[in-house]
Amino acid sequence: MPSALARKDGRTDMTKMVAEQMELSRELPVVMGNVDYEQFAWRLGQVDRVLIRCGLEAKHVQAALTAWEQEARAKAEKAGRTYRALSGRSAARWQRMFRQALRCNVARLLTEKEYRRFSRRLAESALLQKFCGIDRLDGVRVPSKSTLDRYDKLFPERDVRELVNELNRQAVEGSVGVERAVSLEASLSDSTCVKASIHFPTDWVLLRDGVRTSMKAIRVIRRHGLKHRMPEPESFLRAMNRLSIAMSQSRRREDGRKWRKAVLRRMKRLAKVVMKHGRRYRRELAETWREQTDLKEGHVRVILGRLDGILAQLPTAIRQAHERIIGGRQVVNAEKILSLYEKDIHVIVRGKADAEVEFGNSLWLTEQLQGLIIDWKLLKESCPGDAKLLRPSQERVHDVFGRHVKSVAGDRGLWSRGNEEWLRGEGIFSALCPRDVELLRKRMKTRRFRDLQRRRAQTEGRVGILKNNFLGRPLRSKGFEHRDMAVAWAVLGHNLWLLSGLAWEEAKAKQKKAA
Repeated sequence: MPSALARKDGRTDMTKMVAEQMELSRELPVVMGNVDYEQFAWRLGQVDRVLIRCGLEAKHVQAALTAWEQEARAKAEKAGRTYRALSGRSAARWQRMFRQALRCNVARLLTEKEYRRFSRRLAESALLQKFCGIDRLDGVRVPSKSTLDRYDKLFPERDVRELVNELNRQAVEGSVGVERAVSLEASLSDSTCVKASIHFPTDWVLLRDGVRTSMKAIRVIRRHGLKHRMPEPESFLRAMNRLSIAMSQSRRREDGRKWRKAVLRRMKRLAKVVMKHGRRYRRELAETWREQTDLKEGHVRVILGRLDGILAQLPTAIRQAHERIIGGRQVVNAEKILSLYEKDIHVIVRGKADAEVEFGNSLWLTEQLQGLIIDWKLLKESCPGDAKLLRPSQERVHDVFGRHVKSVAGDRGLWSRGNEEWLRGEGIFSALCPRDVELLRKRMKTRRFRDLQRRRAQTEGRVGILKNNFLGRPLRSKGFEHRDMAVAWAVLGHNLWLLSGLAWEEAKAKQKKAA
């Protein structure tokens, strides 16, 4: 580690990493007879070597330290206080936390996605403890699920993206332990939908969610001392559960449509009563929480925000359910509420056998021939069309590597005359699948185009690997910023695991040749 740089005031410059005393750790047990464990341990060790040898870990920790110091300095100036830098011991503690956060996030992506399961897996596995740097002789302190949640949201998306870009640049230069350098011969792009974790269908279920969340918030308020005249919250929850069961079973009745309308009218009446109680409790809590409750200001702020979000959307949800079920009229997608908790999600028409329509955000992916993901973007707004995403993606690739790829391949959704002209002007071979059948037959006679189109079919598998093995289906992160951050971490974990797999294949090939 670089030595600490002393300041004139005796404090440590947080923009520079300080020397740390490394902890003594246990030796890993020798495991025999399990090939899968042998491969996993070797590839995890390769990921460790890449993080250290390529300087990715040091650069990431130093960037996190710099950002932390800038934020602390800005807060001190805003409060009118004099900012004092941390001592060397405190700076080393922050470094260890940032490094542990990075490694825990990577290890969690490669094993268990859920915080609770990974915390338990980390407590059981000496291999993962060594990778995360928590294998001390005097005892192992495993991060809890809440700590892992904070680690997941500790770094902004731009820092994780820069970490992925640095890894990709060194992979192209051949500095990641893979003898065969990753090439930029061709890029292959496709888009998919990252499904949001929401409830279906998106009409009467919104009323159920609104009543449940409001009553749970009111139950917390009453438990902490503030009570207003109303029945017990559990009675409203039981009533809504009975109505939800009746609505679900209406499809089995001969007069199902009439029954659904009757049940929805009862749901609407119940939801309006809950809204009145919610507004009263919201007003009482905001005005008298200091005198009548033992809640802290932060807890009150969370409860008020939860009630405000539900009470603001519930009237629109009631009107939407009325239009769809009682009125039998469609609601425009732009005016439709898909979830009371997720705002930046959209209706995405996929037209596939297993998913005609999906709810979530569009995700753009670009990989190279070996499968390394070199560009991605999660769209906050509705997708303007895959053809309009191609050129910005190639420009981002150029900014990362300093040059364009030699060939670009994609399906018919990416083809347009504008893209063809731009690729031709940049000197890039276009292997985009034309929409014109005659033009496609003509271009299929070219071997280079034909080979890239055949390779393009594997991009669908790459999309599935990223979503199923690294993101999870559905993605559990709440809010677009957290989903965007989760995608960046998933790409980092995918690329590290892919490069370790390439190194594993080369090592096995050498062993076989030597034997």
